Amino acid sequence: MVSRTGRRRRPSGEAPPLPHPINASGWFSLGIATAIALVWLLLYLGTGTSPFRAVVRADMAILEQIEQLRTDVLTGVMLDLHALGSQWLVRALRWGTLLALLVLRRFRHLAVFLGLTLAVTAVTATSSLAVGRLRPVGVEILGSWDGYSHPSAPVAALGLSLMGALYTLVPAGTWRNRAKWLVAVPVVVLSVSRLYLAVDHPSDVLVGAVLGMAVPVVAFRVFTPNEIFPVSYRRGRTAHLDIGGPRGEAIALALYQQLGLTLVDVQPFHLEGSAGSTPLLLRVSRGGDGEEAQLFGKLYARAHLRSDRWYKLGRAIRYGRLEDEGTFSSVRRLVEYEDYLLRVMGDAGLPVPLSYGFVEITPEREYLLVTEFLAGAVELDAAEVDDGVIDSGLAVVRRMWDTGLAHRDLKPANVLVRDGKVLLIDLAFATVRPSPWRQAVDLTNMMLTLALRSSAEQVYERALLLFSPEDIAEALAASRSVTIPSQLRQRLASDGRNLLGRLCQLAPRRPPIAIQRWSIRRIGLFLGVLAAVAFALGLFAASLRTTGLL
Repeated sequence: MVSRTGRRRRPSGEAPPLPHPINASGWFSLGIATAIALVWLLLYLGTGTSPFRAVVRADMAILEQIEQLRTDVLTGVMLDLHALGSQWLVRALRWGTLLALLVLRRFRHLAVFLGLTLAVTAVTATSSLAVGRLRPVGVEILGSWDGYSHPSAPVAALGLSLMGALYTLVPAGTWRNRAKWLVAVPVVVLSVSRLYLAVDHPSDVLVGAVLGMAVPVVAFRVFTPNEIFPVSYRRGRTAHLDIGGPRGEAIALALYQQLGLTLVDVQPFHLEGSAGSTPLLLRVSRGGDGEEAQLFGKLYARAHLRSDRWYKLGRAIRYGRLEDEGTFSSVRRLVEYEDYLLRVMGDAGLPVPLSYGFVEITPEREYLLVTEFLAGAVELDAAEVDDGVIDSGLAVVRRMWDTGLAHRDLKPANVLVRDGKVLLIDLAFATVRPSPWRQAVDLTNMMLTLALRSSAEQVYERALLLFSPEDIAEALAASRSVTIPSQLRQRLASDGRNLLGRLCQLAPRRPPIAIQRWSIRRIGLFLGVLAAVAFALGLFAASLRTTGLL
């Protein structure tokens, strides 16, 4: 038992352990973009007013000064640099970014990049027609141009393409900070060349740079915050969050303030066995005596909630909504539910870890569930399985049947063994008062999990001590590929003994129990997804044409 002291209530208005900021550069970009937008509205909605004429006079004064600096050699250089604003370069940058994001499967960044490209291009084109500003008058125009001058569309397009690649492909931190300066160089060079060639006014270039560079910074910080959607090239599941840096500090602060536990060390733990959370091994000190203990933590974030929703939507379309599957409304509800099931199953006498509760990292975004660490327990794959272990595993299922509970995710990674006794972990999918069909599926999955480390005959014989032949036949008749967790399916495939088929041979014969359920809801979901895909493809094609990618 870990003693806890020093809990503290967070006062109203105080920031949570891990706030959700857009950082200093984000606020700077937002401020610049807002200021430019206000000035833009005041000036160009009031064309012909004194402020507008003042901007025009300032623009022309700058261009006249630049005209005095022209030389034949410098003009040749500027004409070459003017090519940085070509559509071919912009297309190459954007297509390269899109293909890289598809290969890397960063679909959130891809969606934001496409939406941002479409929005900035639309704003640039619309405002250009609305303002209708002609090219500089009174100075010789040396470069090629097209359309109205305000805002500078080539500057906005190049800035957006470079910033999009930067914020979707370069990891946050030192490398991204250095790359920002490199990205700014082509935009500045293009802007200088367009002013030298008198293709744009200075205010045209300024507004184009803000649209192309400041707006993307704010958009990526808001819609793809690095704390939730990090740009990383580490191997591993995307569900596993980085626990270093600010998040690691936030975890320590939350544990101390909300549970009274002093965090000594935190490490990822068995990541390969979890796709719906980030499992952690926590080393904490006990109370004020300084004695250390190990606890287990599961870090949940919005990304996990979103993955759960998409996963269940796919299953509902393929198989019909299974009678006990539903989605969670928020990350808080997800972690509350698992904490509740741990307590319910513990009260029912089932061998599950003791819950210490959960802590809030970021409200409605990230939470950490803290439980007992089952020291000395090993996964079933690494345990010696004899009749005692088999009886213990089957007794757990029998107990769940008798108390109206179901685990719903029985597989080797979730079945541990300690001192010859089976322990259950990962109750995120567990349910209270399940359907008879779901309870039957639990029995099949436990039998298959145990048979992987023994034999179908041995497990069947031991199962008859706790279940009737009819119970076992029902369980096997209710099982399909969709009811068997993916890890267990992989183990069965690599085992090669056809354990499910052998168990069916040993049990009384019973017709398969149908699990695919056609309904108006399932048909509506299927048609709705088709319509959404068709709409998305149409919008994607339109955005490619609008943004010049096609």
